[in-house]
Amino acid sequence: MAYTQVSAEDAAELLDAAGMAGPVGISPLAGGWANSNFLLQLADGSRVVLKVWNERTPEEVEELIAHTCWIAEHGFPTPVPLQLSGGERMLVKDGLAWMLLPFVDASWLASDPDSLHALGEVQARLHAVPACDGLSTSFSMGFELWETLSERAEAEGAWSPFLRMLEQEAVRLKADIPDDLPSGIIHGDLFPDNVLGTTGNVLVVLDFEEVCVGALALDLMMAFVGFGWQDGEPVTERWQALLSGYESVRPLTDIERAALADLHRYATLSISAWRYWQFVMNRPESEHADRYLEMTARLDKPLPF
Repeated sequence: MAYTQVSAEDAAELLDAAGMAGPVGISPLAGGWANSNFLLQLADGSRVVLKVWNERTPEEVEELIAHTCWIAEHGFPTPVPLQLSGGERMLVKDGLAWMLLPFVDASWLASDPDSLHALGEVQARLHAVPACDGLSTSFSMGFELWETLSERAEAEGAWSPFLRMLEQEAVRLKADIPDDLPSGIIHGDLFPDNVLGTTGNVLVVLDFEEVCVGALALDLMMAFVGFGWQDGEPVTERWQALLSGYESVRPLTDIERAALADLHRYATLSISAWRYWQFVMNRPESEHADRYLEMTARLDKPLPF
């Protein structure tokens, strides 16, 4: 997606600040619903990614950069923004944060068993990274967003059956999900368009926009929501591969296993709520206005755990 248009002059300004060659080509990149991403072809034959943050303030992006650098410094495979003049890793233009990122020439990770085993292993490595200062303890697509949806619906008279259902689900899930689940750094949105790799190998994990300190098993369930379904049905083989890779590094506790079904429901509804917020409330003209229904259709399917 691209909400901000980027000219050759815009790109050249950022590249010059990074001490890099000028641009000879600019093309939008697929993926990303809350920012604008472009592939820059440079005069020296190299390539980098230019990202404009459309829905985060520069202050929020600065915090996110610090968190991403912390995670990368602990050996986790995620790209960090390139340094610009003065040591900064972003530039503010028209009130938005702009940055350059290394380009990784790879496809989104597939959902074959070997790749999902690798994904589970990498995710467990993330969960071993110690939490850094300043990380939120609120999952931004979760209950906090659900409450925002309700408040806006009340203010605008925009209640719908989905929002009423979300209110009821929040009450039940808050009561049923234990408060003492093992927690730590979670990605929060481990979907295929956030993971690049080859068969059986994760190269990089992208876009830590939802990063926070939260229940580790919720993050595992989010990965299954993203990778584990096909044609509206959960695929047992995919779950087994993901879990096997994860537990090769970090076995689940009994309390986590008992909570998996509720955590999966929470993760599924969180994605649905985010899509409703983006494509029904904020962009009602979008062609994606019904995308939230993909998730609600999953709620009553039998799960492999």
